[in-house]
Amino acid sequence: MNDQHFLAISALQHYAYCPRQCALIHLEQAWAENFFTAEGKVLHERVDSGVAEQRRSVRYERGVALISQRYRLTGKMDLLEIEAGASPILRPVEYKRGRKKAEDWDRIQLCAQALCLEEMRDIEVTEGAIWYREQRKRENVLFDAALRRTTIDTINAAHQLFETYITPPPTKKRSRCRACSLFDICSPIAFSSDHSSSYITDIYES
Repeated sequence: MNDQHFLAISALQHYAYCPRQCALIHLEQAWAENFFTAEGKVLHERVDSGVAEQRRSVRYERGVALISQRYRLTGKMDLLEIEAGASPILRPVEYKRGRKKAEDWDRIQLCAQALCLEEMRDIEVTEGAIWYREQRKRENVLFDAALRRTTIDTINAAHQLFETYITPPPTKKRSRCRACSLFDICSPIAFSSDHSSSYITDIYES
């Protein structure tokens, strides 16, 4: 295991959505812009101003750098809310351009930010939030045992992907491919009809 390799926290959301997408972006450095990614980029440019502000008892810090030696993660959170009190309450907040999802993809990314905060500041972070621009809706997220376990499992699986340095085949959940900006690069349909790898395997096994 390469202890020097740190995962980008954003790679966890990519991995949870599709391991192949994660590998194409973070291993092969492939990227393709579409309407959704361009809109998301503009949204984060507005959020990541780095300007802090105070509103009554809550301080808002933007573009906060994160790192975890334990989980070998690095990245930056969109917003950190710090609610004043005898024991200040810290909440990571992530901004997304789309809509709230039933799956945990976005929550995993947010929970990983909480794990970094806990390690960096030696505190417990129990909740955070995701702001979905399309719905103009804030989803409050509790970092319970189940989400923490799912997040740590995703971290371990993503590290394993980076250690093997092998790009996985396309996801079998093809509904996820339609909105993916890497659809043309990934070529999931062509990949699924290509049997060359199994042909080679048969040759060496015969």
